[in-house]
Amino acid sequence: MLPIKFIPKYKHRTAVSADNLCLAFIGAQLLVHPDGRLPVASDLPAHDTAEISVQIGSVTGQACVLMAWHEKTSYAASLQAIGLRAAWGLIADSHYWIAARAQQLLTFDRQHRFCGCCGTATTRMPKETARECPACLHRAYPRISPAIMVLIKKDRQLLLARSPHFRSGVYSALAGFVEAGESCEEAVFREIYEEVGVKVSKLSWFGSQSHPFPHSLMLAFIADYVSGEIIPQEGEIEDAQWFGPENLPELPGKSSIAYHLIQAGLAKIASK
Repeated sequence: MLPIKFIPKYKHRTAVSADNLCLAFIGAQLLVHPDGRLPVASDLPAHDTAEISVQIGSVTGQACVLMAWHEKTSYAASLQAIGLRAAWGLIADSHYWIAARAQQLLTFDRQHRFCGCCGTATTRMPKETARECPACLHRAYPRISPAIMVLIKKDRQLLLARSPHFRSGVYSALAGFVEAGESCEEAVFREIYEEVGVKVSKLSWFGSQSHPFPHSLMLAFIADYVSGEIIPQEGEIEDAQWFGPENLPELPGKSSIAYHLIQAGLAKIASK
């Protein structure tokens, strides 16, 4: 999550100074030092060639500046360009979530260069995260895609599953996108039944976390098992099983809400 002292602020065409926290992207990859430090202004390609340069906020008084260049732009040999997933655990948590915010804003900026209503080239609003069409005045804001995550518990066991795109051996809680017209609670019941064929009750709220791949918001719940045999959804769920504290599989990374949700579930079943 974003550091508690992060203050959102949007300022277009920001001049970068030596003391800024630079969220610099080459194409879709973040520039970092091998030890996880973010670059300073003097490390970066020519500032006047950047496709975007905006202040997105500040943390403890330090301005956070998003800058981006075309994927073929050369950069200093002292830096490396990595995907945001690879940066998880490499850079400090507080900086990671600011970088995640920066990437979501960059994705929005790149995907809304033209009006979705009339096709006219849009322009950036000077003091907010929006792009406006000068022809029809349609205004677009960054997309947020809500997705639910639910951990199901039964006696002293938790239902964990793995998707085909997970790293080998990793299991997590069930998850899926909220569909148009659904409440989050309706999405939970639908996704559970679709993905593993079971029914649940006693749904309780756990928490939320931004998931910038590319613009999701994870909404996490815990539920009690009611009935049904596990039937993994073909193409979506590679495997799903009941696990106890003594035979847990490899879990998602400690920075993820999935990890903390599972730890909360383990604490609940341990108290029984």
